[in-house]
Amino acid sequence: MTLQLDWLRGCATALVTPFTATGAIDEKRLHELIEYQISGGVRMLVPCGTTGESVTMSEDENRLVIRTTVELCRGRAKVIAGTGSNSTSTTIARSQAARELGVDAVLTVAPYYNKPTQEGLYAHFRAIAESISGLPVVIYNVPGRTSSNISAETTLRLARDVENIVAVKEASGNLSQIMEILRGRPEGFRVISGDDSLTLPLIALGGDGLISVASNEAPELMSRMNDLALAGQWDEARALHYRLLPLMEGNFIESSPGPVKAAMALMGLLEENLRLPLVPVQEKTRARMREILTELDLLKETSHAVA
Repeated sequence: MTLQLDWLRGCATALVTPFTATGAIDEKRLHELIEYQISGGVRMLVPCGTTGESVTMSEDENRLVIRTTVELCRGRAKVIAGTGSNSTSTTIARSQAARELGVDAVLTVAPYYNKPTQEGLYAHFRAIAESISGLPVVIYNVPGRTSSNISAETTLRLARDVENIVAVKEASGNLSQIMEILRGRPEGFRVISGDDSLTLPLIALGGDGLISVASNEAPELMSRMNDLALAGQWDEARALHYRLLPLMEGNFIESSPGPVKAAMALMGLLEENLRLPLVPVQEKTRARMREILTELDLLKETSHAVA
C-alpha cells in the first residue's frame, strides 16, 4: 500500500540555485529565494533538481543547498530534495545523505545517457526506494532530458510494488500515458505535473499538482492557479493559466534555467550566473522575459505578485 501523504498536493517550486560571479553558491540569495517562495504561499520546495543545475554541483554543494533549504523551511514548507543521477549507487548515496539532512521526500530522475530498459528502470527505482525505506520517493519522468521514457506500465508497477514510491513527476508531455497512470494508480499515489503549461489539464484529469519552474518568478500566482484548479474553480483557474502561459513558455525559449534566471535577475532576486555548459541567454530572450514580467507586474514588486 502506498504511503499516504496528504501534504503532497498543490504547487511545489523547482528551486534555482543562485551563484556568485565567481561560481560559488550565493548563500545569501538562497536564503532570500526560499523566503520569497514561502511568503508567496509555496509549501513544497525542490532543491537540487534540473532547474537547480545540480549536475554541475559537487556533493558538498548539493548537501549545502539541501541543508539550508531544510533548516529554513522547517515547520513552514516541505522539502523534496533532488537526488537523481544515472548511477543507481550514486543516487542511493545521495538519497541516504538527504534523509540524514531531514528532507521530507526525494525526487529521483530517470537515469540519463545510459538508456536503461523498462526492467532496468524498475530495478533502479526499486533499489533506491528500498535503500531509504520509509522515506517517500517521487520518480521523475522527463524523456526530453534523459532519452528514456518511464512507461505507464513501469510507473504503475513501481507504485503497486514499493510502498514508499509515492508519486511520479510526469514531464513526458504524453497525456495518453499520464491518463493511463491516473486510471490505474493505487490509492494515495500522486501524479504531479512536470510541465507548467500542462498543469491545468492534468489536474482536470485527476492530477495532484505541479513541480514548477515558473513559481520561481511568480510563487503566489502559480500557487493560486493550482489551488483554484484543485478546488474545481475552473473559470478562475483557466483565466490565471492563460495569464501565466507566456511566462510558462518564456522560461523554455532557451535551455532552462537560463530564461528563468534572466527573469529573476531582472526582478532583482539574483545575479544572472549559470555554470557551464549553460550560458546567459541571448539579448532577445532577455528582452522577451522583460516584456512578460512587465505584463504580469512582476517587475514592480518582488515580495508578492498580486493578481
